[in-house]
Amino acid sequence: MKRWPVIWICLLGLWITGCHRGTHPAGSAKPRIGFVMKVLNNPFFIRMEEGARQAARELNVDLIVQAADREIDVDRQMQIIENLIETQVDALCVTPSGSREVVAAIAKANQAGIPVLIVDTKVDEPTAREMHVQYATFIGSDNYQGGLLAGLYFAHKFTQPASLAILEGIPGHETHDSRLKGFLDAIQGAPHLTVVASQPANTERDQGYNVCQNILQSHPDIQGLFATNDMMALGAVEAIAAAGRKGQVAIVGFDAIDEARQAIRDGIMAGSVAQFPDEMGRVAVENAVKVSRGESIPETIPVKIELITKDNVDSVP
Repeated sequence: MKRWPVIWICLLGLWITGCHRGTHPAGSAKPRIGFVMKVLNNPFFIRMEEGARQAARELNVDLIVQAADREIDVDRQMQIIENLIETQVDALCVTPSGSREVVAAIAKANQAGIPVLIVDTKVDEPTAREMHVQYATFIGSDNYQGGLLAGLYFAHKFTQPASLAILEGIPGHETHDSRLKGFLDAIQGAPHLTVVASQPANTERDQGYNVCQNILQSHPDIQGLFATNDMMALGAVEAIAAAGRKGQVAIVGFDAIDEARQAIRDGIMAGSVAQFPDEMGRVAVENAVKVSRGESIPETIPVKIELITKDNVDSVP
């Protein structure tokens, strides 16, 4: 019987520790932040990771960055999130590969008391409401606005009737759906522009090449092409060159990665919409630290967006 008070004290200590996991008063152990990206080998997410790691160094954060091998592997991303929940990270930053599917993983983080910050791609709000899921904030660009910028570029570039093609991202993916909708809304006000083909290439360069090749066989005289990310746009650049039309099709991508910027300088691409992923990564880690300490943050944290063309490619970082 004399041993019960000791056991009770130990259990009480464990309970207190568990209740306060994730809060880090000044001078205590550094927070552990999990950052789950869509992929790690895409230049866009490489820059996002660079921004996140820079913030982690400055704030003395233990940052764990993980991702699936392919952006379309939603199941693997969810498994990674669940694994990080098991390790009891203090906060999670997630760039959802599946806007609806990821909600179930966020629900598990809610149950574990781990705050979640959504980065770059929004979750599906109806699904989140249905499952009573909450997240701390959304950090990212207005993808719809970016699509509008691309569409308005074509509307002003072509003063005579012109045929356009579109390379779409992963079907049902919120980010790419918003970019596509913005683009289509913009060119509605330009009746001289006609979209003759719009097909998914799943965000990947090789698929961008193959899909663009197929489009060129049916519509060899397209004058403009919009791709909802730069990897597909660069695949289209290669397909158009292989068809003997290098530099003859105005191509606008999305993300403004380094290779796309060089293609713009060389006159091979007309433009790309910049989202500043390094800024997203930095802001995500900074705010993850805040929520891990119990601080409040805004429900939405916007990151600027800008169309890059030959006129400003060297002036916009």
